[in-house]
Amino acid sequence: MSKSAKRINLASLIGMDLLHHPFRILLFVLVILSAAGVVLSTHHNRQLAIVLESLMQERDQLDVEWRHLILEQSVLTEHNRIETIVSKKLDMQRPDPDKEIVVRVR
Repeated sequence: MSKSAKRINLASLIGMDLLHHPFRILLFVLVILSAAGVVLSTHHNRQLAIVLESLMQERDQLDVEWRHLILEQSVLTEHNRIETIVSKKLDMQRPDPDKEIVVRVR
């Protein structure tokens, strides 16, 4: 045998083998597509987890702000504070009982 007869073309041998086994090619393509799908779904899931975490932080910040606003409202509407502002800034006073006039509607 000569050297040229012993030489085997590897690319043509692989190509011939693949043509004889199309089911294996299909399985290989499906495995690759499945792996790509897993990678994409994992990435999407992580992105959604990041968004969820940021929304939960925003919710917590809004809850803290709401509580502060409720406290501020309760402080601003205290009876003593309003009475002090009315007497100092508006120079108003509570009328004496003998100066009160009761109006009755008939």
